[in-house]
Amino acid sequence: MNKLDEFAAGKLAALEARTLRRRIAETARLDGVWVERDGKRLLSFSCNDYLNLSQHLALRDAAIAAIEKYGVGAGASRLVTGNHPLYAELETKLAAMKGTEAACVFGSGYLANIGIIPALVGEGDLVLLDELAHSCIWAGARMSRATIVSFRHNDAAHAGDLLAQHRAQHAHVLIATETVFSMDGDRAPLIELSALAARFDAWLMTDDAHGLGVVAPSDAEVSLQMGTLSKAIGSYGGYLCASLPVIELIRNRARSFVYSTGLPPASVAASIAALDLIAREPTYAALPLAKARQFTRLTGLAEAQSPIVPLVIGDARAAVDASALLEREGFLVTAIRPPTVPEGTARLRLTFSAGHPDAEIERLAATIKQHILP
Repeated sequence: MNKLDEFAAGKLAALEARTLRRRIAETARLDGVWVERDGKRLLSFSCNDYLNLSQHLALRDAAIAAIEKYGVGAGASRLVTGNHPLYAELETKLAAMKGTEAACVFGSGYLANIGIIPALVGEGDLVLLDELAHSCIWAGARMSRATIVSFRHNDAAHAGDLLAQHRAQHAHVLIATETVFSMDGDRAPLIELSALAARFDAWLMTDDAHGLGVVAPSDAEVSLQMGTLSKAIGSYGGYLCASLPVIELIRNRARSFVYSTGLPPASVAASIAALDLIAREPTYAALPLAKARQFTRLTGLAEAQSPIVPLVIGDARAAVDASALLEREGFLVTAIRPPTVPEGTARLRLTFSAGHPDAEIERLAATIKQHILP
């Protein structure tokens, strides 16, 4: 082994010893909820495709039509090759859905957050983050070189205390949180955070990756509404909805937009079809949350606030064992371990979709009650 290989092998061994090494399992998605792994058919409760739209015929047809008309790739950055009509249509629909003047689509949600935050704040500014905000929000904040201060999870009072302490020392302040937290499934106190933003002359930014399309929007005033197209929308990409001046600035200064190739036309077309479907079928869009609440009623857990239900186990090995037990019963429920979640909070993260059969949810709940819940 050379020195690099020795370094990598040592790091992997350390992860293995703590049951934190991850391996990618070959898994074929058969439809919206069923997958095949190691020759076994499993019902997946680990996918963020909440409306099963990645498999929907309308999205497939839209993607195929876009390929036939525009090809399979964008060719370069949108600022270089131009803005084909599909982008304009998608951004108009996103802005209308979010009630803003304009929108800007990025290559992914991660690219959006590492581009938006450094484009708006920098040295001398403050970013106030929920301590459990997604990794890409933290990454964008660090890249901005602004001062970073975190507040206790969903604790608006603590955020207010920190603003009172730090606001006067900084030219601009960005408050960043998620609307629905990806690992806990709970919702941010957006009304309270919006009031703080107004009181302290700060800008509120929300990441709606896990809320768009499946959780009713808040009435809070939010200047910067970011999200992804890869979850309930069933396609790929990220976006920011905001005022027209802000979007124009982002198109000029967000490095992950300026220097990234545009999305494939098929992804853009599929997202347009998904937004149209969600607008037409609100009853269908409400199913993931309803099914998550069916599960929490059956298990006696706190009522689900979103399609995400965490079952915190604590020890990483115990979480992996619980996941393996469920796989033997025909369910795919991935164990989530540090550093994705804090030390001592390894968990099963269950996600519910419109296509999950009620009888299978009942069987999953019974299995968990019998073998995993204390």
